[in-house]
Amino acid sequence: MKAAVLREVGKPLQIETISINKPGPHEVLIRTKAAGVCHSDLHFVEGSYPHPLPAVLGHESAGIVEAVGSEVRTVKVGDHVITCLSAFCGHCNHCVTGHMARCVSGDVRRAKDDEPRLGNGLNQFLNLSSFAEQMLIHEHACVAIRKDMPFDRAALIGCSVTTGVGAVVQTSSVRAGETVAVIGCGGVGLAAVNGAAIAGAGRIIAIDMHASKLNLAKHFGATDVIDASQEDPVKAVMELTKGGVDHSFEAIGLKKTTEQAFKMLARGGTCNVIGMIPVGTMIELHGADFLGEKRIQGSLMGSNRFPVDMPRLVDFYMSGKLKLDEMIGQRIKLEQVNDAFEELKRGELARSVIVFD
Repeated sequence: MKAAVLREVGKPLQIETISINKPGPHEVLIRTKAAGVCHSDLHFVEGSYPHPLPAVLGHESAGIVEAVGSEVRTVKVGDHVITCLSAFCGHCNHCVTGHMARCVSGDVRRAKDDEPRLGNGLNQFLNLSSFAEQMLIHEHACVAIRKDMPFDRAALIGCSVTTGVGAVVQTSSVRAGETVAVIGCGGVGLAAVNGAAIAGAGRIIAIDMHASKLNLAKHFGATDVIDASQEDPVKAVMELTKGGVDHSFEAIGLKKTTEQAFKMLARGGTCNVIGMIPVGTMIELHGADFLGEKRIQGSLMGSNRFPVDMPRLVDFYMSGKLKLDEMIGQRIKLEQVNDAFEELKRGELARSVIVFD
C-alpha cells in the first residue's frame, strides 16, 4: 500500500510503498477513505514533539472495515468507521472512572516480541498512521457510524471536531448563557466555536489574525470577532464583556496566546488549553489572579468518550447543528500532503483533507 512516511524531522514526507500486517485477535484492518491534515502532525514533522522515526503520520481519519480479528466485538467487516488516537483499554483507573481519553495502557498496542503492525521498519503514529491506504489498529481506536455520513467530513470528527466541541461541552462544561472566547480559528478552534453555539453560550468571541478565518467563525456561531493582528485581544475581550469571559479556549499552542486566554477571564472563569504547547515551553501567570478563583486546565482530545460522542456528532452534522462542510478548505491526494503542511504554516485554511480512491 502507499503511505506518507516521515524519516527525518524537518524533512518532507516521502510517499512509499509499504507492507501492513494481518489483524491480531483485537485488531481491525481499515481501508482509509479520508484523512485530515492536522496541525498536530506538523508539530511532529517540525520536532516540537518527539516520536520514534521513521513513522507513517496521520491521525484524523475515516474508512471501511476490511477485516477483523477473532476477538473483535465492536465492529464488523463493511462497517464505516471513524478512528480515534485515544485508544482505550477499558479496565484501567482512567477508563473505569469515565476518563477514557486519559488511558495510557499498553494493552492497545502490540507487544514488543510480536510482529509490528507496519512493515519496512516503520513506527505506527498515535495508534493509527492514517496517511496510508490502510490502517491496522486496535478495535478500541475506532467506532462504527451511520453509512450515509460522507467520509471526508467524518474524518474531521476523528480529531479536530471531537477536540474542539469536547473541550467546550465536556472539559469546561459550558452552560447556556455563559460567555466564551476562542483563540485560534483553525479546525479545532472553529469546532470549539460551533460547540459553544450548540451548548447555548450567550456570547462567543472568536479571535484570530486571518480575516478569512474570522469570517468562517461567524458562520460557525461566533457573535463577535477580534482581529488580533489589529488590536490587543485581551483588552478587546474585556471591553466587549465588561469584565471578561466565563470560559476561554486556546486552540493554537503558544505561550503568548495561552497567557492571553487566562488574562481575559472573568472572576471564577476557566481557561482551557487545547493547543499543543511545544515541549519545554513555560507559561507565566500572575499569581494574584488566582484570588479571583480563576482556573487554567488542559483538555486532551476533548475529554472524549468517543464510542458515544462520535456517533452523536455525526447525528449533529446530519441534522444541521454541526458545521463541517465549510471547515474543509481543500481536498487533496496523498501525494499532496507536503503542500498541505505548507498551507498549515500559512494558516489561511481551516483544514485540508486527503481523499483516497
